[in-house]
Amino acid sequence: MEMQLKQGSSSIPFFKTMQKVPAGMMLIPLILGVLINTFAPDALRIGGFTQALFKDGALALIGLLIFATGAQITGSHSGKAAAATTGVVLLCKTLIPAAIAVMLGLIFGLEGFWGVSILALLAIMGNSNGALWLAFAGEYGDERDTGAYVASAFDDGPFLAMIFLGASGLGQIPFLALVAAIVPFALGLIVGAVDREWTRVLDSVPSITIPFMSFAVGTGISLGTVLTGGLQGLFLGVGVVVFTGGLTYLGYRFLLRRGSKSGIGFAAGTTAGNAVAVPMAVAVADPRFLPFVESAAAQTATAVLVTAILAPIVASWVLKRSGGLTVHDPVSSAM
Repeated sequence: MEMQLKQGSSSIPFFKTMQKVPAGMMLIPLILGVLINTFAPDALRIGGFTQALFKDGALALIGLLIFATGAQITGSHSGKAAAATTGVVLLCKTLIPAAIAVMLGLIFGLEGFWGVSILALLAIMGNSNGALWLAFAGEYGDERDTGAYVASAFDDGPFLAMIFLGASGLGQIPFLALVAAIVPFALGLIVGAVDREWTRVLDSVPSITIPFMSFAVGTGISLGTVLTGGLQGLFLGVGVVVFTGGLTYLGYRFLLRRGSKSGIGFAAGTTAGNAVAVPMAVAVADPRFLPFVESAAAQTATAVLVTAILAPIVASWVLKRSGGLTVHDPVSSAM
């Protein structure tokens, strides 16, 4: 009976529908949360498990996601990584853009410019969609490229944003708050290194937690903020693909000397779905960022959608022009 239930067809294929939408596992629950917060803001404030999971559960779910991310770095993917490729992706996609965002913060202040806060810039520029990278690199690249998934895993979560904000003086991040952000990641590193079985178990954590986390984040955002922040998020998403993807492309071409395969670098020009939770996590550590959380989360959500659609298109176009749009054959490469 139980086996039949597991293998039976869905009456309404919610899950498959969400998967067909770019970044749908994050965007659809987020939008539902926004709608409930806008039209029935007290519906989930009834206490008990309901409020704990659907209204107040974002931080706990973020912590679980960070723990799982740490376990992936020391798990199966990292064994394939070429250090040079991973370093170039991390440098070009995350570290340089985050450093530029901090420089802009020192010039314009925390509120940023054109309605885009420095918090939004760091969340959007500093997190990359590891799943999209892994899928694209797995099809058109080789083990050096798929192994660079480690870079995407490393920049997931709020602690890099906290480090940049704290080191620059833009954020007053208490030491214990920084430690609290890193502890789940560090424990995940240890668990993944000691027991690879846990790494395999934790592989499914993002697909489980991201929809619930996104819904909880959405319950703190109003529909008006989404509508007003959508245009900025659109431009930021395009900017992520062009700027961070372009930087990674240049790194592939001139540092790694990958020739016709350099276009793979544009696939790094994305924003991770869990980046939508970074503004809230940073504001918990430094309440001065609280006024920017709502707009930053809305802009980040838009950028996630834009980059998920645009980055693989641009990467494929560049690969095609350079003659590198060939599917990787692991069997022939092993021979």
